[in-house]
Amino acid sequence: MHVTRVRYWILAILLFLYLAGVLILSAVTLHEPRNSGNGKQSDRVQQYSRIKNYEYGIPGLRPPLRRSKIQWCSELKYMDPPKPPVALVSFPGSGNTWLRYLLQQATGYFTGSIYKDYGLLKNGFPAEYVSNGSVLVVKTHEWGQDARKIFSKAVLLVRAPGAAIQAEFNRQSGGHIGFASPDRYKRTKGKYWQQFVTDKLESWKQTNLDWLYNFTGPTHVIFYEQLVDNLEHTLKSIIEFLDISVDASLFRCAIERKEGIYRRKRRVLNFDPYTEDMKKKLEDVQQKVYEAIYNFATPSKR
Repeated sequence: MHVTRVRYWILAILLFLYLAGVLILSAVTLHEPRNSGNGKQSDRVQQYSRIKNYEYGIPGLRPPLRRSKIQWCSELKYMDPPKPPVALVSFPGSGNTWLRYLLQQATGYFTGSIYKDYGLLKNGFPAEYVSNGSVLVVKTHEWGQDARKIFSKAVLLVRAPGAAIQAEFNRQSGGHIGFASPDRYKRTKGKYWQQFVTDKLESWKQTNLDWLYNFTGPTHVIFYEQLVDNLEHTLKSIIEFLDISVDASLFRCAIERKEGIYRRKRRVLNFDPYTEDMKKKLEDVQQKVYEAIYNFATPSKR
């Protein structure tokens, strides 16, 4: 009985000493300076910290520059000397970004924009947000006097409103080359899509007619469908309008690489997003705008 009691006391003392040692070591670790050591541990901590800062976008720290996925026909450059700025005008979803890509490939000059799309800025369009004569053309979707006044010339890119509106709906839902999910068309029992079409159709009409009637400089009007069906001829006509001389081998390279990465692939929905009433409105507005274009002496005013 006495021996058993002694054993219990010994185990209790050992357990006490073990717990005391753990507490002492923990206290020392907590109060130890974070930058102590041989430097390797500190370097690893700082490296991990930089990685996390990049991930969460903490100001002042930038990730390494990413190389563009696009293979260019030549090294892109700015216009030297600069020329008066030229607008590349379109309603969103009409192929503006694709045409910018084609022009950069064919001429070797940067194209600019009044916007600052960080996705485009990082991959293919380093002059995004440049809106002066140092770039070949300047992308804009705006209309009105303030939108027009800085430009000396304009290339007006027109696409049928049904296709353009759906392309813009896809862009807002899935980015430059993504798609809207079928469920998005049915949001709020289809009322969201219906209102989207109504608003964008009015904007499509205003954009095209404002630049057609109110811009006083030389204007070259092209249709998106012309780019698709007769790319070589249409692209040449734009370059001639811009009064730029292009090397024949560079132009051939642009035609060979015409698809790029910013032209959305076709995807067929298992339903028609446009009701008969929508189609009638689209057709009426399209006819009015197209008649105005044809009466305006397509494809250019000088």
